[in-house]
Amino acid sequence: MEKTPPPKNADEFAQAFPPDVRAKIEQMRHTILKAAPHAEEIISYRMPAYKLNGWLVYFCAFKNHIGFYPFKTGIKKFKKELSVYKGAAGSVQFPHDKPLPLGLISKIVKFR
Repeated sequence: MEKTPPPKNADEFAQAFPPDVRAKIEQMRHTILKAAPHAEEIISYRMPAYKLNGWLVYFCAFKNHIGFYPFKTGIKKFKKELSVYKGAAGSVQFPHDKPLPLGLISKIVKFR
């Protein structure tokens, strides 16, 4: 089985998804970069990642949700606000059938 090459950048990453998911990807990118305008946007582990004095956050799109990875510190700090979403120690899932919590995402990025 042939493995697809990783995307070269976040634009290429977004193009691999249907328009509705691509719109959420663009919302995530815009929100993250607005909260951390000097962050470097790269691809790491085949997903968009943001660096500014170390790793800030990652995110990825899946069939039913956007996975957001603000590391354990981001999850712990915003545990109450994130409790309405599925998640794990360093991640949270934002379902496609609900709007992204852009204000919360911005607060988490600024915290990180």
